[in-house]
Amino acid sequence: MSIFDKLKLGLSKSSKNLSSGLNDFIFKKRIEENELNELEDFLIQSDVGVEIASELKKKFSSTKIDPKKDNKNKVFQIFSDHILEILKPLEKNLESLSKNKPCVILVAGVNGVGKTTTIGKLGKILGKDNKKVLFGAADTFRAAAVGQLESWAKKINAQIIKSDEGTDPASVAYKSLDFAKKNNVDYLIIDTAGRLQNKKNLMDEFKKIINVLKKIDKEAPHEIFLILDATTGQSAINQVEEFKKISPITGIIMTKLDGTAKGGILLALGKKFKLPIIALGMGEKEDDLQIFNAEHFSKAIMASQSNL
Repeated sequence: MSIFDKLKLGLSKSSKNLSSGLNDFIFKKRIEENELNELEDFLIQSDVGVEIASELKKKFSSTKIDPKKDNKNKVFQIFSDHILEILKPLEKNLESLSKNKPCVILVAGVNGVGKTTTIGKLGKILGKDNKKVLFGAADTFRAAAVGQLESWAKKINAQIIKSDEGTDPASVAYKSLDFAKKNNVDYLIIDTAGRLQNKKNLMDEFKKIINVLKKIDKEAPHEIFLILDATTGQSAINQVEEFKKISPITGIIMTKLDGTAKGGILLALGKKFKLPIIALGMGEKEDDLQIFNAEHFSKAIMASQSNL
């Protein structure tokens, strides 16, 4: 199965929701103002965001479409092209990360988003071509998180720095970077506690980790990736807003897109924050994390009832 086919399959629920909705509004009646308003409401409910819904409404209102003559792919193409226009600038070339050695990647996200699993999968991607990957198990509040990360390290032949449950997370981060510097590591990926954005003490701990890393390398962390769960819909926007108050975010990874019809939330996030999109989680398997490709996404999200 090709990368695009896997993405298409993973986005099938979101695709069916969006494409069937467009089909209902556009091809069963003549497009008039009230239908356009209903279409706009549908798009907002599909989590694509108010701005994008308004823009698409304007595009459809200014495009001459005859339901009796025009192939429905014309309409889906308008939608797909608009998605591509928004998301194409947000692609990020992961090869550029290697300019720093070690490249320190701090990974954040609330409980339940699949953060530790995503770190393992990301480590596999970055570890290609014999690159050395080190995991820093700084989520010391949960023994299960450390154990899970250790399992991934063995699976993908990465190294790991860990400590006892309850150990100061910042000290683990410090030891991890110190080890990485001394052992020619290419990528250091640091797991952090699944911190709820309204828990001040956990946010303070996140700041402390950043400050400690800078004692060894003033440029570290070089990247801060925020993991978001697509099934949470609009809650993802709130999480980005809260984390941005703590530190700049250099990229987002969206997980669980295969289990929801709310894939449109990626569009809303892209439009609102314009943050680089690193990768998309499409399942539980080891290779189900896909580096983000805007063109593939824009086609897959509309593929359910079209020939895109």
